[in-house]
Amino acid sequence: MSHIDDSEARRKGRERADRLQAEHLEKGGDFTDWFEELYASAQGDAALVPWAYLEPHPALVDWMRQQPPPPKGARAIDVGCGLGDNAAFLARCGYETTAIDISPSAIEWAKRRHGELADFRVADLLDLPEELKGAFDLAHETYTIQSLPIEMRPRVMAAVASLLAPGGKLLVICRSRPDERVPEGPPWPLSLAELEEFERLGLRRVRLDEFVEERADGRRIPHYRMEYEKPR
Repeated sequence: MSHIDDSEARRKGRERADRLQAEHLEKGGDFTDWFEELYASAQGDAALVPWAYLEPHPALVDWMRQQPPPPKGARAIDVGCGLGDNAAFLARCGYETTAIDISPSAIEWAKRRHGELADFRVADLLDLPEELKGAFDLAHETYTIQSLPIEMRPRVMAAVASLLAPGGKLLVICRSRPDERVPEGPPWPLSLAELEEFERLGLRRVRLDEFVEERADGRRIPHYRMEYEKPR
């Protein structure tokens, strides 16, 4: 699977994001502040947001093609929605879709692009509104967990799992790593052992897919696509 845009402008966007992340890691404090700085300073140029490809992720599209249509009234949430393309896709597939991001600028940008399709909200995964907990038949996250330091992951994964209603499904798409050596980052690819945290939180692993995202610049980036279910 591959995204279509691997241009020079996007390469510069990745370098800019890496620089912002490094600056915030050095400062300490709330690491998540850098997301708002990235979106706000991009001033409407999606090439400066390295994960914003202005289309749903191919691994999400492929997974949805294999699913039955959702029943009427089924609810989905897109975690770390960015500019909203994955959320818009879920809505077009028939879900009543909520999308959350910690960045107010990202949410405003997503509303301008897809506001008629989904309910876009500013929300912090580590301080979720109570009405979101246990409310969704499908929770989806692509690249959100991997963008946060490893020491934050247990809390972040618990928050993601808390969104599911009984019988609900969780779909996680992330870069993968083969062992438990601490990776250089960001991003920090996930290992299978780390992903077992969702099972410790009470979810059942339904499916594991491994794939390689091939980039135009020759990079081959291994990924996991994980499907979980919350028991009824």
